[in-house]
Amino acid sequence: MNLTLKVWRQKNNKTKGSFETYQVRDISSEMSFLEMIDVLNESLVMDEKTPIAFDHDCREGICGSCAMYINGKPHGPWKGTTVCQLHMRAFKNGDTIVVEPWRANAFPVIKDLIVDRSAFDRIIQAGGYISVNTGNAVDGNAIAIDKYNADTSFAAAACIGCGACVAACKNSSAMLFVAAKVSHLALLPQGGPEKKTRSLNMITQMDREGFGACTNTGACEAACPKEISLTNIARLNLEYIGAGLTVDAG
Repeated sequence: MNLTLKVWRQKNNKTKGSFETYQVRDISSEMSFLEMIDVLNESLVMDEKTPIAFDHDCREGICGSCAMYINGKPHGPWKGTTVCQLHMRAFKNGDTIVVEPWRANAFPVIKDLIVDRSAFDRIIQAGGYISVNTGNAVDGNAIAIDKYNADTSFAAAACIGCGACVAACKNSSAMLFVAAKVSHLALLPQGGPEKKTRSLNMITQMDREGFGACTNTGACEAACPKEISLTNIARLNLEYIGAGLTVDAG
């Protein structure tokens, strides 16, 4: 496959960025998208040019690092797929592919396709944890948990914190991310001690980070590589309202 790439290049968040055009040739349809960028970077290094900076780690679709827009879609054209698991057979010979970093004030560009997503870490630090001393590992059936709650909590815990929900949202809202983290713990007895403050603290931190408000367009769910359900946002709202009625938010 021969392709034209239009890639966003930006030295840092203090400098202005722009698209640069590259030609890549003889790309295998079985390569992953990141492998294709690796090939391009090898040629740039050979020509003594600066390679394209992009983030990655596991290349197995479980870490959420490989965050980028591909032709205007977070993580590219395949549903329920991260960039590292997106293969070049998703494109056709001669295609032009536009590659950009996440666009959100709360995710400033570090370089090229890498953005700073530490805002998510601070939201987790605000309340996405339990304070119970769990001790040693115990048998999985030691605490009886309703199957619906267990399954729903497990589905919410699948969130990898990639930020696709923020990138897809017209308001750059992080509600689906926060909702997944709150739901994961709210549905389990282990999450009980912080239940009344978790949603308040996490949403407060989310607002401090500069994420936008949720207007329920559903773009977040559609773009999520782990297909986290929008119903988690409804659960987050219930948790937030309930906490507000019982806890002094000040």
